[in-house]
Amino acid sequence: MQQGQMMDRPLMISDIITYAAEIRGDQEIVSVRVEGDRHRYTYADLAGRAAQLAHALRKLGIGDGDRVATLAWNGYRHLELYYGISGIGAVCHTINPRLFAEQIVYVVGHAEDKVLFLDATFVPLVQKLREHLPASLRYVVLGDDTHGLDGALAYEDLLAGQPAAIDWPSFDEKTASGICYTSGTTGHPKGVLYTHRSTLLHSYGLMAIATEVGLTPTDSILPVVPLFHVNAWGLPYAMPLTGTRIVMPGPKLDGESLFTLMDEEKVTSAWGVPTVWLGLLAEMRRQGRKPDGFDVVIIGGSAAPEPMIREFEVDFGVRVVHGWGMTEMSPVGTLTTMGPTLNALPDKERRRFKTGQGRRMFGCELKIVDEAGDRLPHDGEAFGELLVRGHGVMNGYFANEEASAVAFDAEGWLRTGDVAKIDAYGFLYIVDRTKDVIKSGGEWISSLDLEGAALGHPAIAECAVIAAPHPKWGERPLLIARLAEGQTTSPGEVRAFLADKVAKWWLPDDVVFVDDLPHTATGKLSKLTLRERFKDHVLPTAAD
Repeated sequence: MQQGQMMDRPLMISDIITYAAEIRGDQEIVSVRVEGDRHRYTYADLAGRAAQLAHALRKLGIGDGDRVATLAWNGYRHLELYYGISGIGAVCHTINPRLFAEQIVYVVGHAEDKVLFLDATFVPLVQKLREHLPASLRYVVLGDDTHGLDGALAYEDLLAGQPAAIDWPSFDEKTASGICYTSGTTGHPKGVLYTHRSTLLHSYGLMAIATEVGLTPTDSILPVVPLFHVNAWGLPYAMPLTGTRIVMPGPKLDGESLFTLMDEEKVTSAWGVPTVWLGLLAEMRRQGRKPDGFDVVIIGGSAAPEPMIREFEVDFGVRVVHGWGMTEMSPVGTLTTMGPTLNALPDKERRRFKTGQGRRMFGCELKIVDEAGDRLPHDGEAFGELLVRGHGVMNGYFANEEASAVAFDAEGWLRTGDVAKIDAYGFLYIVDRTKDVIKSGGEWISSLDLEGAALGHPAIAECAVIAAPHPKWGERPLLIARLAEGQTTSPGEVRAFLADKVAKWWLPDDVVFVDDLPHTATGKLSKLTLRERFKDHVLPTAAD
Protein backbone atom coordinates (compact mmCIF):
# COMPACT_ATOMS: atom_id res chain seq x y z
CA MET A 1 0.00 0.00 0.00
CA GLN A 2 1.18 3.54 -0.71
CA GLN A 3 2.75 5.34 2.24
CA GLY A 4 1.68 8.87 3.16
CA GLN A 5 4.12 11.76 3.29
CA MET A 6 3.87 12.95 6.86
CA MET A 7 6.54 13.68 9.44
CA ASP A 8 7.29 10.75 11.73
CA ARG A 9 7.75 12.17 15.21
CA PRO A 10 7.88 9.79 18.19
CA LEU A 11 5.23 10.11 20.89
CA MET A 12 7.11 11.39 23.96
CA ILE A 13 5.84 11.90 27.51
CA SER A 14 8.16 14.92 27.81
CA ASP A 15 6.12 16.64 25.09
CA ILE A 16 3.15 16.71 27.48
CA ILE A 17 4.87 18.80 30.10
CA THR A 18 6.53 21.02 27.48
CA TYR A 19 3.11 21.70 25.96
CA ALA A 20 1.48 22.34 29.35
CA ALA A 21 4.20 24.81 30.35
CA GLU A 22 3.89 26.71 27.09
CA ILE A 23 0.11 26.74 26.63
CA ARG A 24 -1.18 26.46 30.22
CA GLY A 25 1.87 27.69 32.08
CA ASP A 26 -0.10 29.85 34.50
CA GLN A 27 -2.55 27.10 35.52
CA GLU A 28 -2.36 26.27 39.23
CA ILE A 29 -1.34 23.03 40.94
CA VAL A 30 -2.31 22.85 44.63
CA SER A 31 -0.85 20.18 46.92
CA VAL A 32 -1.52 19.23 50.52
CA ARG A 33 1.99 18.39 51.72
CA VAL A 34 3.11 15.88 54.32
CA GLU A 35 4.65 18.91 56.03
CA GLY A 36 1.07 19.95 56.82
CA ASP A 37 0.73 23.06 54.65
CA ARG A 38 -0.84 23.67 51.25
CA HIS A 39 1.66 24.26 48.43
CA ARG A 40 0.87 26.18 45.22
CA TYR A 41 2.69 26.57 41.95
CA THR A 42 2.02 26.35 38.19
CA TYR A 43 2.52 24.06 35.22
CA ALA A 44 5.45 26.26 34.22
CA ASP A 45 6.99 25.64 37.65
CA LEU A 46 6.35 21.90 37.28
CA ALA A 47 8.16 21.83 33.96
CA GLY A 48 11.15 23.71 35.39
CA ARG A 49 11.50 21.42 38.41
CA ALA A 50 11.05 18.30 36.28
CA ALA A 51 13.98 19.57 34.21
CA GLN A 52 16.04 20.08 37.37
CA LEU A 53 15.20 16.53 38.43
CA ALA A 54 16.23 15.15 35.05
CA HIS A 55 19.65 16.81 35.31
CA ALA A 56 20.02 15.54 38.90
CA LEU A 57 19.14 11.96 37.91
CA ARG A 58 21.80 11.97 35.22
CA LYS A 59 24.34 13.14 37.83
CA LEU A 60 23.25 10.24 40.04
CA GLY A 61 24.20 7.94 37.17
CA ILE A 62 20.66 7.02 36.07
CA GLY A 63 20.79 5.82 32.48
CA ASP A 64 18.46 4.63 29.77
CA GLY A 65 16.08 1.92 30.99
CA ASP A 66 17.11 2.19 34.65
CA ARG A 67 14.20 1.79 37.04
CA VAL A 68 13.63 4.58 39.55
CA ALA A 69 11.09 3.89 42.29
CA THR A 70 8.65 6.16 44.12
CA LEU A 71 6.91 5.65 47.44
CA ALA A 72 4.85 8.78 47.83
CA TRP A 73 1.43 10.40 48.24
CA ASN A 74 -0.31 12.59 45.68
CA GLY A 75 1.61 15.85 45.55
CA TYR A 76 3.63 18.10 43.26
CA ARG A 77 6.95 16.37 43.93
CA HIS A 78 5.52 12.99 42.96
CA LEU A 79 4.20 14.54 39.74
CA GLU A 80 7.69 15.91 39.01
CA LEU A 81 9.06 12.38 39.31
CA TYR A 82 6.58 11.14 36.69
CA TYR A 83 8.11 13.52 34.13
CA GLY A 84 11.73 13.82 35.21
CA ILE A 85 12.29 10.05 35.24
CA SER A 86 10.59 9.02 32.01
CA GLY A 87 11.73 12.16 30.20
CA ILE A 88 15.36 11.00 30.14
CA GLY A 89 14.54 7.45 29.06
CA ALA A 90 14.47 5.91 32.54
CA VAL A 91 11.48 4.00 33.95
CA CYS A 92 9.24 5.36 36.70
CA HIS A 93 8.28 2.57 39.12
CA THR A 94 5.45 3.70 41.41
CA ILE A 95 5.19 1.44 44.48
CA ASN A 96 1.97 0.95 46.39
CA PRO A 97 2.86 1.39 50.11
CA ARG A 98 -0.21 -0.69 51.02
CA LEU A 99 1.39 -3.84 49.63
CA PHE A 100 2.55 -6.37 52.19
CA ALA A 101 6.13 -5.76 53.33
CA GLU A 102 7.41 -8.85 51.53
CA GLN A 103 5.68 -7.70 48.33
CA ILE A 104 7.40 -4.31 48.48
CA VAL A 105 10.74 -6.06 48.89
CA TYR A 106 9.88 -8.35 45.99
CA VAL A 107 8.90 -5.60 43.51
CA VAL A 108 11.96 -3.49 44.31
CA GLY A 109 14.17 -6.51 43.68
CA HIS A 110 12.28 -7.74 40.62
CA ALA A 111 12.34 -4.29 39.00
CA GLU A 112 16.02 -3.86 39.97
CA ASP A 113 15.38 -0.31 41.12
CA LYS A 114 18.42 1.99 41.31
CA VAL A 115 16.97 4.81 43.42
CA LEU A 116 13.94 5.06 45.71
CA PHE A 117 12.25 8.45 46.19
CA LEU A 118 9.99 8.47 49.25
CA ASP A 119 7.80 10.82 51.25
CA ALA A 120 8.84 11.43 54.85
CA THR A 121 5.85 9.46 56.16
CA PHE A 122 7.32 6.30 54.63
CA VAL A 123 10.76 6.63 56.23
CA PRO A 124 9.79 4.31 59.15
CA LEU A 125 8.51 1.71 56.67
CA VAL A 126 11.73 1.81 54.64
CA GLN A 127 13.85 1.62 57.78
CA LYS A 128 12.06 -1.61 58.74
CA LEU A 129 12.54 -3.09 55.28
CA ARG A 130 16.02 -1.80 54.55
CA GLU A 131 17.94 -4.91 55.54
CA HIS A 132 15.86 -6.84 52.99
CA LEU A 133 16.29 -4.30 50.17
CA PRO A 134 19.28 -4.27 47.77
CA ALA A 135 22.40 -2.85 49.38
CA SER A 136 23.06 -0.77 46.27
CA LEU A 137 19.67 0.99 46.40
CA ARG A 138 19.96 4.75 46.92
CA TYR A 139 17.35 6.82 48.78
CA VAL A 140 16.00 10.33 48.31
CA VAL A 141 13.49 11.75 50.81
CA LEU A 142 10.99 14.14 49.21
CA GLY A 143 11.53 17.40 51.06
CA ASP A 144 14.41 19.40 52.48
CA ASP A 145 15.27 16.87 55.21
CA THR A 146 16.20 13.18 55.24
CA HIS A 147 14.27 12.56 58.50
CA GLY A 148 16.96 10.31 59.89
CA LEU A 149 17.18 7.90 56.93
CA ASP A 150 20.85 6.99 56.97
CA GLY A 151 22.73 7.78 53.76
CA ALA A 152 19.70 9.34 52.08
CA LEU A 153 19.65 12.57 50.10
CA ALA A 154 17.11 15.36 50.53
CA TYR A 155 15.09 16.01 47.36
CA GLU A 156 15.32 19.80 47.53
CA ASP A 157 19.11 19.58 47.96
CA LEU A 158 19.25 17.27 44.96
CA LEU A 159 17.44 19.80 42.77
CA ALA A 160 19.25 22.88 44.08
CA GLY A 161 21.52 24.49 41.50
CA GLN A 162 20.30 22.35 38.60
CA PRO A 163 19.17 24.14 35.41
CA ALA A 164 15.41 24.67 35.16
CA ALA A 165 15.51 24.09 31.42
CA ILE A 166 16.35 21.03 29.33
CA ASP A 167 16.32 19.81 25.75
CA TRP A 168 14.42 16.61 26.41
CA PRO A 169 15.96 13.72 24.47
CA SER A 170 14.00 12.06 21.67
CA PHE A 171 14.06 8.29 21.28
CA ASP A 172 11.95 5.36 20.12
CA GLU A 173 8.35 5.85 21.30
CA LYS A 174 8.20 2.19 22.30
CA THR A 175 10.84 2.84 24.97
CA ALA A 176 9.69 1.81 28.45
CA SER A 177 8.41 4.76 30.49
CA GLY A 178 6.87 3.31 33.64
CA ILE A 179 6.15 0.09 35.47
CA CYS A 180 3.31 -0.80 37.84
CA TYR A 181 2.82 -4.07 39.68
CA THR A 182 -0.49 -5.78 40.25
CA SER A 183 -1.58 -5.99 43.87
CA GLY A 184 -0.75 -9.70 43.91
CA THR A 185 -3.64 -11.25 45.84
CA THR A 186 -2.14 -14.64 45.04
CA GLY A 187 1.55 -15.24 44.40
CA HIS A 188 3.99 -12.44 43.63
CA PRO A 189 2.80 -9.16 42.09
CA LYS A 190 3.23 -9.03 38.32
CA GLY A 191 4.84 -6.09 36.54
CA VAL A 192 3.31 -4.19 33.62
CA LEU A 193 5.83 -2.17 31.60
CA TYR A 194 4.32 0.84 29.83
CA THR A 195 5.80 2.73 26.88
CA HIS A 196 5.80 6.38 25.85
CA ARG A 197 3.58 5.44 22.92
CA SER A 198 1.03 3.51 25.00
CA THR A 199 0.91 6.29 27.59
CA LEU A 200 0.23 9.03 25.04
CA LEU A 201 -2.41 7.01 23.19
CA HIS A 202 -4.15 6.13 26.47
CA SER A 203 -4.15 9.84 27.34
CA TYR A 204 -5.67 10.71 23.97
CA GLY A 205 -8.42 8.21 24.73
CA LEU A 206 -9.25 10.10 27.93
CA MET A 207 -9.18 13.39 26.07
CA ALA A 208 -11.86 12.09 23.69
CA ILE A 209 -14.35 12.22 26.56
CA ALA A 210 -12.67 15.05 28.50
CA THR A 211 -15.72 17.27 28.88
CA GLU A 212 -17.76 14.40 30.37
CA VAL A 213 -15.26 13.72 33.16
CA GLY A 214 -14.18 17.24 34.10
CA LEU A 215 -10.90 17.37 32.17
CA THR A 216 -10.99 20.97 30.91
CA PRO A 217 -9.02 24.16 31.63
CA THR A 218 -11.99 25.54 33.60
CA ASP A 219 -12.20 22.47 35.87
CA SER A 220 -10.36 21.71 39.12
CA ILE A 221 -9.60 18.00 39.51
CA LEU A 222 -8.96 16.17 42.77
CA PRO A 223 -7.10 12.91 42.05
CA VAL A 224 -7.92 10.86 45.14
CA VAL A 225 -6.85 7.77 43.23
CA PRO A 226 -3.18 7.51 44.26
CA LEU A 227 -0.32 8.29 41.91
CA PHE A 228 1.13 5.00 43.15
CA HIS A 229 -1.89 3.09 41.80
CA VAL A 230 -1.85 2.30 38.05
CA ASN A 231 -0.75 5.75 36.92
CA ALA A 232 -3.58 7.38 38.88
CA TRP A 233 -5.90 6.25 36.07
CA GLY A 234 -3.88 8.27 33.54
CA LEU A 235 -4.50 11.63 35.25
CA PRO A 236 -0.82 12.67 35.59
CA TYR A 237 -0.72 12.80 31.78
CA ALA A 238 -4.30 13.79 30.88
CA MET A 239 -4.46 16.74 33.30
CA PRO A 240 -1.47 18.65 31.83
CA LEU A 241 -2.60 17.84 28.27
CA THR A 242 -5.98 19.43 28.95
CA GLY A 243 -4.65 22.20 31.18
CA THR A 244 -6.87 21.26 34.10
CA ARG A 245 -6.27 22.85 37.49
CA ILE A 246 -4.96 20.16 39.87
CA VAL A 247 -5.70 19.80 43.59
CA MET A 248 -3.58 17.07 45.23
CA PRO A 249 -4.89 15.68 48.56
CA GLY A 250 -1.64 14.37 50.05
CA PRO A 251 -1.98 11.75 52.81
CA LYS A 252 -5.31 12.86 54.35
CA LEU A 253 -8.08 10.94 52.59
CA ASP A 254 -10.76 10.83 55.29
CA GLY A 255 -14.16 12.28 54.51
CA GLU A 256 -13.81 15.45 56.58
CA SER A 257 -10.37 16.33 55.15
CA LEU A 258 -11.49 15.71 51.58
CA PHE A 259 -14.67 17.76 52.05
CA THR A 260 -12.75 20.73 53.47
CA LEU A 261 -10.13 20.66 50.71
CA MET A 262 -12.74 20.30 47.96
CA ASP A 263 -14.90 23.04 49.42
CA GLU A 264 -12.08 25.55 49.87
CA GLU A 265 -10.41 24.84 46.52
CA LYS A 266 -13.70 24.64 44.54
CA VAL A 267 -12.99 21.16 43.18
CA THR A 268 -15.33 20.33 40.29
CA SER A 269 -14.21 16.76 39.47
CA ALA A 270 -12.96 14.07 41.88
CA TRP A 271 -11.60 10.62 40.99
CA GLY A 272 -11.34 7.66 43.37
CA VAL A 273 -12.52 4.26 44.61
CA PRO A 274 -15.87 3.58 46.35
CA THR A 275 -14.36 3.13 49.81
CA VAL A 276 -13.09 6.73 49.73
CA TRP A 277 -16.47 8.07 48.64
CA LEU A 278 -18.20 6.34 51.55
CA GLY A 279 -16.32 8.68 53.89
CA LEU A 280 -17.00 11.76 51.77
CA LEU A 281 -20.70 10.97 51.52
CA ALA A 282 -20.90 10.58 55.29
CA GLU A 283 -19.43 14.07 55.70
CA MET A 284 -21.77 15.46 53.02
CA ARG A 285 -24.71 14.00 54.93
CA ARG A 286 -23.43 15.47 58.19
CA GLN A 287 -23.14 18.95 56.64
CA GLY A 288 -26.27 18.59 54.55
CA ARG A 289 -24.57 19.78 51.38
CA LYS A 290 -21.91 18.99 48.80
CA PRO A 291 -18.55 20.79 48.58
CA ASP A 292 -18.84 24.10 46.75
CA GLY A 293 -18.54 23.57 42.99
CA PHE A 294 -18.49 19.75 43.12
CA ASP A 295 -19.98 18.61 39.80
CA VAL A 296 -18.80 15.13 38.80
CA VAL A 297 -17.34 12.11 40.60
CA ILE A 298 -15.47 9.36 38.75
CA ILE A 299 -15.75 6.00 40.53
CA GLY A 300 -13.53 3.05 39.66
CA GLY A 301 -11.34 0.36 41.16
CA SER A 302 -14.38 -1.71 42.14
CA ALA A 303 -18.08 -1.59 41.35
CA ALA A 304 -20.02 1.40 42.67
CA PRO A 305 -23.27 0.25 44.29
CA GLU A 306 -26.54 1.73 43.00
CA PRO A 307 -27.37 3.37 46.38
CA MET A 308 -24.09 5.31 46.22
CA ILE A 309 -24.79 6.44 42.66
CA ARG A 310 -28.35 7.44 43.64
CA GLU A 311 -27.21 9.40 46.69
CA PHE A 312 -24.60 11.36 44.75
CA GLU A 313 -26.96 12.19 41.90
CA VAL A 314 -30.36 12.53 43.57
CA ASP A 315 -29.52 13.82 47.04
CA PHE A 316 -26.58 16.06 46.17
CA GLY A 317 -26.73 16.75 42.43
CA VAL A 318 -23.27 15.30 41.71
CA ARG A 319 -23.03 13.53 38.35
CA VAL A 320 -21.53 10.02 38.55
CA VAL A 321 -19.22 8.51 35.93
CA HIS A 322 -18.53 4.84 36.59
CA GLY A 323 -15.41 3.25 35.14
CA TRP A 324 -13.49 0.00 34.77
CA GLY A 325 -9.95 -0.96 33.88
CA MET A 326 -6.85 -2.92 34.90
CA THR A 327 -3.19 -2.36 35.61
CA GLU A 328 -2.59 -4.29 32.39
CA MET A 329 -4.61 -1.67 30.45
CA SER A 330 -2.80 1.56 31.47
CA PRO A 331 -5.48 1.30 33.14
CA VAL A 332 -8.80 2.81 31.93
CA GLY A 333 -10.89 0.66 29.60
CA THR A 334 -14.47 1.93 29.95
CA LEU A 335 -16.38 4.91 31.35
CA THR A 336 -20.11 5.63 31.58
CA THR A 337 -20.19 8.27 28.89
CA MET A 338 -23.88 8.78 28.16
CA GLY A 339 -24.58 11.10 25.25
CA PRO A 340 -27.79 13.02 24.45
CA THR A 341 -30.05 9.99 23.83
CA LEU A 342 -29.36 8.29 27.15
CA ASN A 343 -29.21 11.55 29.10
CA ALA A 344 -32.76 12.26 27.94
CA LEU A 345 -34.07 9.14 29.70
CA PRO A 346 -35.93 9.36 33.04
CA ASP A 347 -33.54 9.54 36.00
CA LYS A 348 -34.16 6.00 37.25
CA GLU A 349 -33.62 4.44 33.83
CA ARG A 350 -30.55 6.59 33.22
CA ARG A 351 -29.00 5.48 36.52
CA ARG A 352 -29.47 1.86 35.48
CA PHE A 353 -26.84 2.42 32.79
CA LYS A 354 -24.53 4.03 35.35
CA THR A 355 -24.50 0.88 37.49
CA GLY A 356 -22.64 -0.73 34.60
CA GLN A 357 -19.00 -0.06 33.87
CA GLY A 358 -19.62 2.10 30.82
CA ARG A 359 -18.60 2.13 27.18
CA ARG A 360 -15.17 1.43 25.80
CA MET A 361 -12.63 4.21 25.60
CA PHE A 362 -11.06 5.01 22.23
CA GLY A 363 -8.19 2.61 21.63
CA CYS A 364 -9.67 -0.22 23.71
CA GLU A 365 -11.67 -3.07 22.16
CA LEU A 366 -13.81 -5.57 24.08
CA LYS A 367 -15.14 -9.05 23.41
CA ILE A 368 -16.91 -11.70 25.48
CA VAL A 369 -16.54 -15.41 24.80
CA ASP A 370 -18.07 -18.66 25.98
CA GLU A 371 -16.14 -21.57 27.52
CA ALA A 372 -15.13 -22.75 24.02
CA GLY A 373 -13.68 -19.32 23.21
CA ASP A 374 -16.43 -18.44 20.72
CA ARG A 375 -17.65 -14.85 20.62
CA LEU A 376 -20.94 -14.02 22.28
CA PRO A 377 -23.38 -11.34 21.10
CA HIS A 378 -23.52 -7.87 22.62
CA ASP A 379 -27.21 -8.17 23.43
CA GLY A 380 -27.17 -7.41 27.15
CA GLU A 381 -28.15 -10.99 27.95
CA ALA A 382 -25.28 -13.32 27.03
CA PHE A 383 -22.35 -13.21 29.42
CA GLY A 384 -18.97 -14.84 29.37
CA GLU A 385 -15.26 -14.22 29.83
CA LEU A 386 -14.19 -10.66 29.01
CA LEU A 387 -11.11 -10.08 26.84
CA VAL A 388 -9.52 -6.82 25.66
CA ARG A 389 -6.98 -5.47 23.22
CA GLY A 390 -5.79 -1.98 22.37
CA HIS A 391 -3.09 0.68 22.29
CA GLY A 392 -2.76 0.76 26.06
CA VAL A 393 -3.03 -2.99 26.69
CA MET A 394 0.12 -4.93 27.59
CA ASN A 395 1.48 -7.75 25.43
CA GLY A 396 3.11 -9.60 28.33
CA TYR A 397 4.18 -9.27 31.96
CA PHE A 398 7.60 -7.84 32.73
CA ALA A 399 10.20 -10.63 33.14
CA ASN A 400 7.49 -13.20 33.80
CA GLU A 401 7.11 -15.68 30.95
CA GLU A 402 5.00 -18.10 33.01
CA ALA A 403 2.27 -15.55 33.72
CA SER A 404 2.46 -14.13 30.19
CA ALA A 405 1.93 -17.56 28.63
CA VAL A 406 -1.60 -17.92 30.02
CA ALA A 407 -2.68 -14.27 29.83
CA PHE A 408 -3.86 -14.24 26.21
CA ASP A 409 -6.14 -16.17 23.90
CA ALA A 410 -5.17 -17.59 20.50
CA GLU A 411 -5.99 -14.25 18.81
CA GLY A 412 -3.76 -12.28 21.18
CA TRP A 413 -6.53 -10.74 23.29
CA LEU A 414 -5.81 -10.25 27.01
CA ARG A 415 -7.88 -12.32 29.42
CA THR A 416 -9.22 -9.97 32.10
CA GLY A 417 -10.43 -12.57 34.60
CA ASP A 418 -13.87 -10.93 34.56
CA VAL A 419 -17.22 -12.38 33.57
CA ALA A 420 -19.27 -9.75 31.74
CA LYS A 421 -22.05 -8.88 29.33
CA ILE A 422 -22.26 -6.01 26.82
CA ASP A 423 -25.50 -4.43 25.67
CA ALA A 424 -26.54 -2.97 22.31
CA TYR A 425 -25.45 0.53 23.41
CA GLY A 426 -21.94 -0.78 24.04
CA PHE A 427 -22.26 -0.65 27.84
CA LEU A 428 -20.15 -3.16 29.74
CA TYR A 429 -21.58 -4.88 32.81
CA ILE A 430 -19.13 -6.83 34.95
CA VAL A 431 -21.08 -9.80 36.26
CA ASP A 432 -18.26 -11.07 38.46
CA ARG A 433 -14.66 -12.14 38.62
CA THR A 434 -14.20 -15.63 37.20
CA LYS A 435 -12.85 -16.68 40.59
CA ASP A 436 -15.73 -15.02 42.52
CA VAL A 437 -18.80 -16.07 40.54
CA ILE A 438 -20.98 -18.52 42.48
CA LYS A 439 -21.96 -21.70 40.63
CA SER A 440 -25.13 -23.03 42.22
CA GLY A 441 -26.76 -26.10 40.71
CA GLY A 442 -25.10 -25.42 37.36
CA GLU A 443 -26.29 -21.78 37.27
CA TRP A 444 -24.21 -18.67 37.89
CA ILE A 445 -24.97 -16.12 40.61
CA SER A 446 -23.24 -12.74 40.41
CA SER A 447 -21.73 -11.83 43.74
CA LEU A 448 -21.41 -8.22 42.56
CA ASP A 449 -25.10 -7.87 41.72
CA LEU A 450 -26.09 -9.46 45.02
CA GLU A 451 -23.77 -7.13 46.92
CA GLY A 452 -25.20 -4.12 45.08
CA ALA A 453 -28.74 -5.11 46.05
CA ALA A 454 -27.76 -5.70 49.70
CA LEU A 455 -26.12 -2.29 49.95
CA GLY A 456 -29.54 -0.77 49.41
CA HIS A 457 -30.47 -1.91 52.92
CA PRO A 458 -30.24 1.15 55.20
CA ALA A 459 -28.44 -0.77 57.97
CA ILE A 460 -25.65 -2.15 55.76
CA ALA A 461 -22.56 0.04 55.26
CA GLU A 462 -20.42 -2.47 53.37
CA CYS A 463 -20.75 -6.09 52.35
CA ALA A 464 -19.26 -8.97 50.38
CA VAL A 465 -20.74 -12.14 48.96
CA ILE A 466 -18.65 -15.30 48.67
CA ALA A 467 -19.42 -18.88 47.73
CA ALA A 468 -19.89 -21.38 50.55
CA PRO A 469 -19.91 -25.14 49.90
CA HIS A 470 -23.27 -26.89 49.77
CA PRO A 471 -23.85 -30.67 49.56
CA LYS A 472 -26.78 -30.39 47.14
CA TRP A 473 -26.09 -27.27 45.05
CA GLY A 474 -22.28 -27.28 45.05
CA GLU A 475 -22.07 -23.62 46.12
CA ARG A 476 -24.48 -21.15 47.68
CA PRO A 477 -24.04 -17.44 48.46
CA LEU A 478 -22.91 -16.29 51.91
CA LEU A 479 -23.44 -12.56 52.60
CA ILE A 480 -20.95 -10.98 55.00
CA ALA A 481 -21.91 -7.45 56.08
CA ARG A 482 -20.63 -4.57 58.16
CA LEU A 483 -23.45 -2.52 59.66
CA ALA A 484 -23.59 1.26 59.61
CA GLU A 485 -22.87 2.93 62.94
CA GLY A 486 -25.85 2.68 65.30
CA GLN A 487 -27.80 0.35 62.99
CA THR A 488 -29.16 -3.12 63.73
CA THR A 489 -30.84 -5.79 61.61
CA SER A 490 -31.08 -9.56 61.36
CA PRO A 491 -30.32 -12.17 58.68
CA GLY A 492 -34.03 -12.72 58.19
CA GLU A 493 -34.70 -9.02 57.70
CA VAL A 494 -31.89 -8.77 55.13
CA ARG A 495 -33.22 -11.74 53.19
CA ALA A 496 -36.74 -10.25 53.28
CA PHE A 497 -35.35 -6.95 51.98
CA LEU A 498 -33.69 -8.78 49.07
CA ALA A 499 -36.72 -10.91 48.24
CA ASP A 500 -38.12 -8.58 45.57
CA LYS A 501 -34.74 -7.35 44.32
CA VAL A 502 -33.05 -10.56 43.13
CA ALA A 503 -34.17 -13.96 41.86
CA LYS A 504 -35.41 -16.22 44.65
CA TRP A 505 -32.64 -18.75 44.08
CA TRP A 506 -30.06 -15.92 44.40
CA LEU A 507 -31.03 -15.17 48.02
CA PRO A 508 -28.08 -15.75 50.37
CA ASP A 509 -28.35 -18.94 52.41
CA ASP A 510 -26.84 -17.12 55.36
CA VAL A 511 -26.01 -13.57 56.47
CA VAL A 512 -23.11 -12.95 58.86
CA PHE A 513 -22.39 -9.58 60.49
CA VAL A 514 -18.79 -8.54 61.18
CA ASP A 515 -17.11 -5.50 62.73
CA ASP A 516 -14.76 -4.97 59.78
CA LEU A 517 -14.16 -6.24 56.26
CA PRO A 518 -10.65 -6.84 54.85
CA HIS A 519 -9.39 -4.84 51.87
CA THR A 520 -6.57 -5.32 49.38
CA ALA A 521 -3.71 -2.88 48.82
CA THR A 522 -5.81 -1.12 46.18
CA GLY A 523 -8.86 -0.67 48.43
CA LYS A 524 -10.95 -3.53 47.06
CA LEU A 525 -12.68 -6.01 49.32
CA SER A 526 -10.40 -8.99 49.81
CA LYS A 527 -12.57 -11.99 49.05
CA LEU A 528 -9.47 -14.17 49.19
CA THR A 529 -9.15 -13.28 52.89
CA LEU A 530 -12.86 -13.79 53.48
CA ARG A 531 -12.84 -17.20 51.79
CA GLU A 532 -10.00 -18.26 54.07
CA ARG A 533 -11.71 -16.80 57.16
CA PHE A 534 -15.03 -18.52 56.42
CA LYS A 535 -13.73 -21.73 54.85
CA ASP A 536 -15.24 -23.79 57.68
CA HIS A 537 -18.54 -21.92 57.82
CA VAL A 538 -21.52 -24.25 57.60
CA LEU A 539 -24.60 -22.82 55.92
CA PRO A 540 -27.91 -23.48 57.75
CA THR A 541 -29.24 -25.05 54.55
CA ALA A 542 -26.21 -27.32 54.34
CA ALA A 543 -26.59 -28.37 57.98
CA ASP A 544 -30.23 -29.24 57.34
